[in-house]
Amino acid sequence: MPKVVVHSDQAPKAIGPYSQAIKAGDTVYCSGQIGLDPVTGVIVAGGVEPEAHQVIANLRAVLAAAGAKPEHVVRTTIYLVDMNDFAKVNAIYGEMFTSSPPARATSPSRRCPRARGSRSTRSPSSSERSVATTRKGAVSD
Repeated sequence: MPKVVVHSDQAPKAIGPYSQAIKAGDTVYCSGQIGLDPVTGVIVAGGVEPEAHQVIANLRAVLAAAGAKPEHVVRTTIYLVDMNDFAKVNAIYGEMFTSSPPARATSPSRRCPRARGSRSTRSPSSSERSVATTRKGAVSD
């Protein structure tokens, strides 16, 4: 099965040798996202809540470029630097998945790319990091 690289100018460019997403048939595999502003390439200011909102916006843009929507997502993974941020991130995550939410895992993470040097305890991974699998039609509308 051929794979198709998915790219959106409305989401940050990949910061390494990977794609924003890959589409194989009706399945889309999205790379992890952090709270980077796609225009400036800088982590949004203000802490975990603005970062989580930016991650959601980035993921929506990548999904749209793949021809998918949040209701098509079947599994996600969230990595948090500070598990005390769980309730805040969970509330923002819930805004993206209002009905038939996907399966999800949430795990602590000690390090991630583009972490703030002066605030090693609060890195960009304080918010949603990865939508692993999206399949059109897999989640009922």
